[in-house]
Amino acid sequence: MKKLNKAFLVVVIIYFFQGLIHNIGHPITPAFVRGLGIPDYMFGVFYASMSLGLVIGAPIWGMIADRGNKKNAMVGGLIIYSIGQFAFGYSNNVYWMVFFRLLSGIGVSASVTLFISHVAEISKPMERAKHLAWMAASLAIGRSIGYWIGGFMTTNASIINLLGTNQNQLERVFLIQALLNIIHALMIFVLIKESQQNLLTQKKSSMIDGFKNIKSINKTVLIFLISLIFISIAHTNLSKYLDVYFDELGYDTGFIGNYNLIMGIVGILTSIIIVPLIIKVNRNLLVMQIIQIVSIIAVLYVFRAPDFLFAIYSVFMIYIIGHAIFQPLEQNFIADQSKKGLYSTTMGLRQSFFSIGMVIGPLIGGVLFDLKPLYVFDFSVAMLLIGLILILVVQIRLKKENQSLSS
Repeated sequence: MKKLNKAFLVVVIIYFFQGLIHNIGHPITPAFVRGLGIPDYMFGVFYASMSLGLVIGAPIWGMIADRGNKKNAMVGGLIIYSIGQFAFGYSNNVYWMVFFRLLSGIGVSASVTLFISHVAEISKPMERAKHLAWMAASLAIGRSIGYWIGGFMTTNASIINLLGTNQNQLERVFLIQALLNIIHALMIFVLIKESQQNLLTQKKSSMIDGFKNIKSINKTVLIFLISLIFISIAHTNLSKYLDVYFDELGYDTGFIGNYNLIMGIVGILTSIIIVPLIIKVNRNLLVMQIIQIVSIIAVLYVFRAPDFLFAIYSVFMIYIIGHAIFQPLEQNFIADQSKKGLYSTTMGLRQSFFSIGMVIGPLIGGVLFDLKPLYVFDFSVAMLLIGLILILVVQIRLKKENQSLSS
């Protein structure tokens, strides 16, 4: 394995801490919402509100970063995220909670978008997909440890006595998360250096210029971005409503945290071991199609399996492996289509499209879950199928474009 350069290694470590900190609150959110007497469907509304913030914020932060203010944008966004998370936990009003969830999404979209664009900028083209896989791996293990810590903080007697994070004071988890996130922002300010790309500092742009760049996107790439909406709907519902489903079946926050830790370990091993081998095949679109097919079969089986617990720890891991492979491949595909000096803007649009699915998914998922939990997971299968069809269309269009260029 080639030695990772120092600048990239620093980014990987900081990205790991982002995954950890930003997921501490997730395993306790269903119980927190229920403890306030808020209907279960609002869990989806809260998540959708945060995702809407990502849709709004990502292109704006991307544009700001391409004008030469990447590090300041990331720090500013994380401070906004901290305010939103703290206020969400302590507002105790459903309407204010929706607003602060939206604010959190706008804030966190900065670092979510700009870490990826930063890696695209500092990586050589031949190493970009591998580096993005490392980023996905660091985020996955950070996310899983964060889930585990969130569950541990609310189930371990010693930690509960120390922090006061019992079932009647779950809001303290959001306070701890907000404080840790401020430290995370300081790490970025001190350790991250601006990349030496052709920054658009001379351009006087309005705040909506990030969205206007959609007009200049190649139609084939636009179809690919649209496919991400449907795949995002599926992944979001499978991720978020699996936690709610566990809660519905009577499993505690500790079980949810432990399960997500195992998923993270599977994800990081996939990213480090399998993704580099897949990249060498150099058939990324074909691999992405295969991943969707296998994921569809796995999800259809798991939630109908006679032994659900065994299936969720075995067959469902096939879906987890597929997702860990898919993410760096799709990010690299989009980065390849980006003009130099516009990586942040392009990745901002990519995050915005992906976040549209994160808005739509929980809203529909909440209604379906109330009707019957199985409907959420069947709906996710349908979304994966549409994503598969659109990726196939992208492959056909690219083949035609290449043939026209060579003729």
